[in-house]
Amino acid sequence: MAEPMHVNRRPQATANAAQVEKKDQYLAFLLGGERFAINIRSVKEVIQYGDLTEVPLMPSFIRGVINLRGAVVPVIDLSVRFGRALTETTRRTCVVILEIPHGGEAVELGVVVDNVSEVLEIGASDIEPAPAFGSSIRSDFLAGVGRVGNAFVIVLDVNHVLSIEEMVTLGAPEAREAAG
Repeated sequence: MAEPMHVNRRPQATANAAQVEKKDQYLAFLLGGERFAINIRSVKEVIQYGDLTEVPLMPSFIRGVINLRGAVVPVIDLSVRFGRALTETTRRTCVVILEIPHGGEAVELGVVVDNVSEVLEIGASDIEPAPAFGSSIRSDFLAGVGRVGNAFVIVLDVNHVLSIEEMVTLGAPEAREAAG
């Protein structure tokens, strides 16, 4: 007579938990008709566009500064940062306040976007590497392209897009003279 076969089974809850992929949350927004997303860990808040003070002799991508509860926060036009036209302001235009690491501290910066649409949950397996072509945006600005259902969203790497060192270099008088 044959020996009964013993199957070593894991509890069903443990097996299901192992199969569930951890998903990060991303703030989705529109900019010039394209859908972008930023990891929610960098987002501090979203505010309505307004009460912006222009600062003379700044690079074209810096729209100005705002007073955010007593703190002066620079506001960057993401469209201009990407080498596109100035973002046209409407009643849906928002400023996304981000915290960017710089020199061991978190620096607050605002970015102008056409509108904020939703918070998405995207797993790492649903984010493809940044394409080498097909986008007018520098590939180092991209963390990848996320699949959400049947659509795609461009996931930005805020540490590169909003690199303070690079923006300071672009704002230097020599760089403005060379560009102008």
